Amino acid sequence: MSDYDFHKNHFELLGLPPRFHLDSARLDQAYREIQAQVHPDRVAHLGAVERRVSMQWATAANEAYQTLRDPLARARYLLHLRHVDTQEETNTAMPTAFLMEQMEYREAIAEAKASHDAHALERLEGQLKEKIVHHLAELERALDQAHDDAAAASLVRSLRFLNKIAAEIADALDALEQ
Repeated sequence: MSDYDFHKNHFELLGLPPRFHLDSARLDQAYREIQAQVHPDRVAHLGAVERRVSMQWATAANEAYQTLRDPLARARYLLHLRHVDTQEETNTAMPTAFLMEQMEYREAIAEAKASHDAHALERLEGQLKEKIVHHLAELERALDQAHDDAAAASLVRSLRFLNKIAAEIADALDALEQ
């Protein structure tokens, strides 16, 4: 534990290959193994420096786990490791068809909210989940097989939009339940 190199990336820390496709069971196991080693009960008898290193290690493992278990965060992180800026804040240019689709989703959400139609929102949610799954599969191909970082960055930007719409649908469904 004390020889841990805090300059390792998240994949190295958890002993995983730096790929978009991850075995979630292996990710969970690697995280649990580290957490078991650095649990406060296991290091309580150690000195202050060792306990602090243990806490730093636990924090690094938690950050790595949280990043790698979320597909969008994992893609961003992989692109970061490859020195690719996803330009999510600066490049909001999207294909016209994609933007039109976003407008259609927002209009359908507004209509369903206005008419208190939970079934319509659930249908939209299902359609959107399918679209997100499709985008994630394309993202995996771009990152792991084609090594097309530009396409991956574009897909990350698209997924960011889709996730915002998914959140709007979830909020609308929550509002109808109250």
